Amino acid sequence: MSKELPKMYQNKIKKDFSNIQKVFSTMYEDRNVVLEENTKTDMYTVEQKIYNIFKSPTYIYKADVVIVTDKGKVEKRIVGKNRDNLITMDNEYIPINTIKDIYIK
Repeated sequence: MSKELPKMYQNKIKKDFSNIQKVFSTMYEDRNVVLEENTKTDMYTVEQKIYNIFKSPTYIYKADVVIVTDKGKVEKRIVGKNRDNLITMDNEYIPINTIKDIYIK
């Protein structure tokens, strides 16, 4: 037998609230944008994006990324980084100073 509790603490709200916030994120949008020289696409630098990829909880020992350089887009699997280069699974070195943008695939 269920017993209803007294309704003495319930408030009846009869007004509209206008304090709802809308949030927009471009983090996972498709990036088919052609980058021109000396333009920033995000507020993060390339070094910060690389740091975020390697410190991500999904990163174990490799990450599939899309790298945008002067020569175009390339899809690579990166496994490490040294001071000046990203190291791919195929033991290829990609200079960080030539990277315009990098994001997880």
